[in-house]
Amino acid sequence: MFDLSGGKVTVKIQSGATVTSAGEAITEMVMKPDSAGEPTIVALGDLSMYVIERGGKFAIRMKDKNSRMRKDFTGLKWYPVKPEYRITASFQEYDPAKPISIPNILGQTEKLPSPGYVTFKLHGKKVRLEPVLEDPDAKELFLIFKDKTSGVETYPAGRFLYVDFPVEGKIVLDFNKAYNPPCAFTPYATCPLPPAQNRMDLPIEAGELNYGHH
Repeated sequence: MFDLSGGKVTVKIQSGATVTSAGEAITEMVMKPDSAGEPTIVALGDLSMYVIERGGKFAIRMKDKNSRMRKDFTGLKWYPVKPEYRITASFQEYDPAKPISIPNILGQTEKLPSPGYVTFKLHGKKVRLEPVLEDPDAKELFLIFKDKTSGVETYPAGRFLYVDFPVEGKIVLDFNKAYNPPCAFTPYATCPLPPAQNRMDLPIEAGELNYGHH
């Protein structure tokens, strides 16, 4: 049983059941959600479960080693690496960081801080994007974007890209490393979606291609 009280989730194990966490048998435990860093994971046979928090709402995410989607996984596909999509962009800092609204596929919206915006030229067009910090201790900037390949060759909802922090006003965006969000592979993910300002009116023919189906 999972008990939610006062913003904390406690798992209570029925007598006779063998449930473990970090390899140790448990009977009752407060579970740290993924919003607090690495979540507490409990295991029951081939099933593992942990708490996720989205917009102040809690849920239990369960993973099954023997799921059909896992067994039928056909592998990842990528564009050939293209040097022209490794771009040195200009970075303009926000002081203080600017909170921007990030929607997700559940219809919720979360405010995340953007430390600044990047600008560059590609295919003869000027592009401006706003990366965000996923958490206060983030070591990289997180960019959620959509482009003209979305829904054609790449995942319709958009793709993710992590980039290093800027140095002397410059930042490297290597779109060859752009990859699909978890919702490209399962209908049970809670992926963030690109904000309006990160939807590009040009194709990014680099990075991961669409998986094709769940």
